[in-house]
Amino acid sequence: MEDILRPLYQERASNENTLGVLFVEKNKPFSPGTDHFDCILLIIVKESDQSWMIKHYEFESGSAALHIVTEDLLNSWLMLGTNKRAVDWVMNGKVLFNRNEYITRLRDRLHEFPAEERIHKIGLEFAKLLRRYNDGKELFHSGHYLDAFNNIMHALHHLARLSVIEHGFYPEVTVWNQVKMIQPEIFKLYEELVTGEESIDKRIELLLLASEFSLTSKTKLGANHLLSVIKQKDEWAYQELMEHNEVRDYAIDLSMILTHLKDKGYIKTIKRETKSKNLYHRYYSIKE
Repeated sequence: MEDILRPLYQERASNENTLGVLFVEKNKPFSPGTDHFDCILLIIVKESDQSWMIKHYEFESGSAALHIVTEDLLNSWLMLGTNKRAVDWVMNGKVLFNRNEYITRLRDRLHEFPAEERIHKIGLEFAKLLRRYNDGKELFHSGHYLDAFNNIMHALHHLARLSVIEHGFYPEVTVWNQVKMIQPEIFKLYEELVTGEESIDKRIELLLLASEFSLTSKTKLGANHLLSVIKQKDEWAYQELMEHNEVRDYAIDLSMILTHLKDKGYIKTIKRETKSKNLYHRYYSIKE
């Protein structure tokens, strides 16, 4: 199979813009990791007019998908977790071309998980955890138990990923296997929600209490990234924070996070006069 596909990547490998080529072969009859193709060719390039281009191929013994992706987009996938297959491809794919050890260094980075990236990724997971918890709580109190169940299950998933990152590991697709070894008490919460014998409303109620405790205990860790940004200035307008390069990845949940941090006493709000009487601009600052 590799020989058949060699012409697809050999010409690109000679181009200085190409950083690496990975080959991922289907190893199960049911293989969503390869989009059910017999194999995937992942070509990583420095830059391109299209950040992601896909081509599908057929040959006598099977099928293949060729993905050409820019370095920037790949790094975005790895940070945001928006394409979980990409993590598996990078970590487990067979290296066919490796310009200046690019893929080796990329894999080393994922294994070592530098502190700066870890803090950023924890911030992302905390934002998602907070959003799912709040949505689940509101739906539960409105009597929409199945929708609440779905949100609390996702909240636990983000809590699990946060825990894995906290322990210095990169969260994999099979994150619950990681959590079972790293922090079994979180795995128990998930098990209770999914397999518990109590009624669905009772299970959700118990998990909401446990999630609230976890949120409180993880707030300082989860918000460390955002708090480090807020510390850079005496006070921030909301728009300034939202547009900050370090915050953009979770800007959609920023308002909710700031409210949570204010309620927990990590930040304070400052009022500044506007031209209208009794109407003030709100600014955010670290609470000393």
